[in-house]
Amino acid sequence: MILLCILILQVLPFTGAALLFAGSCAFEDSSCGYESDETFLPWTLNEEGHYISVDTSSQGERAVLLSPELQTEEWSCIRLIYQIATSLESLSDPTRLNLYVRQEGESFDRLLWSAKEPSDSWLIASLDLTNRTKKYKIVLEGILGQDKFASIAIFEIKITPGYCIDCDFEENHLCGFRNHWNPNVNWFVGGGNIRNSQSILPRDHTLNSEFGHYMYVDSVYVKHFQEVAQLISPRTSIPMSGCLSFYYQLKQESGIVFTLYIRDTSGFYEEIWKTDGTVNEEWSLAEADFDSPYPVEVIFEVAFNSPKGGYVALDDLSFSPVYCSNQTGLSFNPAEASCNFEEDLCNFYQDRKDGPGWSRVKVKPNVYRTGDHTTGFGYYLLANTKFTSQPGYIGRLYGPSLPGNLQYCLRFYYSLYGFFKMSGTLAVYIFEENHVVQEKIWSVLESPRGVWTQAEIPFQKPMPCKVVFVSWCKSFWDCGHVALDDISVSLGSCQAAETLPAYPGECTFEKGECAFTQERRNRSSWHRRRGQTPTSYTGPKGDHTTGVGYYMYIEASNMIYGQKARLTSRSLRGISGKQCLTFFYNMFGAGTGILNVYMKKEGDSEETLLWRRRGEQSITWLRGLIEYGCDTYHQIVFEAIRGVSIRSDIAIDDIVFQAGPCIEMEDMILHSSGYSEDLNEIEY
Repeated sequence: MILLCILILQVLPFTGAALLFAGSCAFEDSSCGYESDETFLPWTLNEEGHYISVDTSSQGERAVLLSPELQTEEWSCIRLIYQIATSLESLSDPTRLNLYVRQEGESFDRLLWSAKEPSDSWLIASLDLTNRTKKYKIVLEGILGQDKFASIAIFEIKITPGYCIDCDFEENHLCGFRNHWNPNVNWFVGGGNIRNSQSILPRDHTLNSEFGHYMYVDSVYVKHFQEVAQLISPRTSIPMSGCLSFYYQLKQESGIVFTLYIRDTSGFYEEIWKTDGTVNEEWSLAEADFDSPYPVEVIFEVAFNSPKGGYVALDDLSFSPVYCSNQTGLSFNPAEASCNFEEDLCNFYQDRKDGPGWSRVKVKPNVYRTGDHTTGFGYYLLANTKFTSQPGYIGRLYGPSLPGNLQYCLRFYYSLYGFFKMSGTLAVYIFEENHVVQEKIWSVLESPRGVWTQAEIPFQKPMPCKVVFVSWCKSFWDCGHVALDDISVSLGSCQAAETLPAYPGECTFEKGECAFTQERRNRSSWHRRRGQTPTSYTGPKGDHTTGVGYYMYIEASNMIYGQKARLTSRSLRGISGKQCLTFFYNMFGAGTGILNVYMKKEGDSEETLLWRRRGEQSITWLRGLIEYGCDTYHQIVFEAIRGVSIRSDIAIDDIVFQAGPCIEMEDMILHSSGYSEDLNEIEY
């Protein structure tokens, strides 16, 4: 590609003769042990060196590059210098570069990073890699998409000990730091024996030499009051808490405001350090404690008041997991505010003056009433039971205390039935610790009846607070049941989870069929659907993931008795030891047939039956657990067989593959009958 050849001159200065750690490569005269997966398109090392690439001149859509086997017991940083070049800007199937970690003993690769933005020059990605005891490989996957003239080039992979936020600015890629462009004031690279500013700039701190480098911003071109320059770090990719230290110099003739912020994915700024206005014309050490349980960027911001404001210089950023001050860090564990109610109420409680309120109940699998959300046959909370259902009844469930000044995302599942009007039947309040100030942050408006529906609520309060779930029975004629299950609290905005890579080996069918395939696709195949199935008295009312999302099912009215539909996973790597497969299934309908799960080893014609259910099981989603072992490449097959009538829809959802044995193994006896004799029996 002509574009890539032109860029060689730009990239050459960024690769030095510094000592490279295992897994690093500049692709000058070799691929440093990186190898193409022969199953896919080959990566080609440029004859003149400088990069390795794949493009559409070869037949195929996917290319995979594998690193040599690595082992990093300390925290490290992966820096990737790359370019995606395309001729078309917007496509439904764009060219993409993905980076995975393939850990020893796992069947699935873990996605760390993905990019699809084309550019006219090289870009840099910085990814933190936590310390790990198991060996691993880096997997680079190039997907060329629909563009006929697409190419992907990798100029350098560099793995270094430490954190990606650490930087001495000696390398010209600046550790992935970037300047937020302003017409008048910007951060520049200083030093290197180049006279590039009208300000009197210091030597760098790293080398204490005019040949060393640093970042600086000055006020020479300031035209307006409060002109602002921002230097932005790479976004953290995993939780970090500790001390950020750096060296700076500040010279001012009129007011300069030098501030350090962290900014989350929703754009919320939090100030963690600010200068006291003291002039420091020698390098001074600054330290700031910060907690980053979710992805953030660190922003160095300088605001000038006049062209004679002065300058700020910055060098030698360093992070330590030990706090600068004597504090011990964030003591709050989100798990303390989460509960699935399988054992007890966890840290939730009720005020005695409110009466019985919420009851912890369990419903056996039946064909009338929905079971819990966690497993389908476990415990959940129920308000407005026969003990509490009365006009004017209010039930309050209090959560544990949450520290102030943190972003939270509250998620829970609720199910309503029996109400004539749903508005206001369930609400969530935030109570401050003194219980004087309360704020309603959510209230149900309308919801499918008898379906576990997910609610997702972001909130942040300056003072410690509690989450309170309130159920209200307005009148005798409108007093149904409110069910609550699987409450979870996480740190960060609710949108932050969408920016994180999906869990490997997990498929919720929300964005497609993942890597599952079918030999044929017709009316008698597995179908992806949301909402209730077309035939009455069979199939689920909604999916298991959110209640309003997608699942896979067979439509029995399109099939004949005994006809099969097979959904096959992609090829999975074998490992030594046990693996755990969990999924949810719905087998509701008087004529329901059979659901089988098979393992098919590569090269074998025979399949091994791992799990089977026959006949009607329950109106609710039930959890399936399969523990199995296989040390060779294999596939998992979900096979649904149509029953004796059209009321035999079968559905599956939320499939997860995990390394290691299943933590909670259910009774593995293959029962062939449908539901329990004790229909609709609630245990208190």
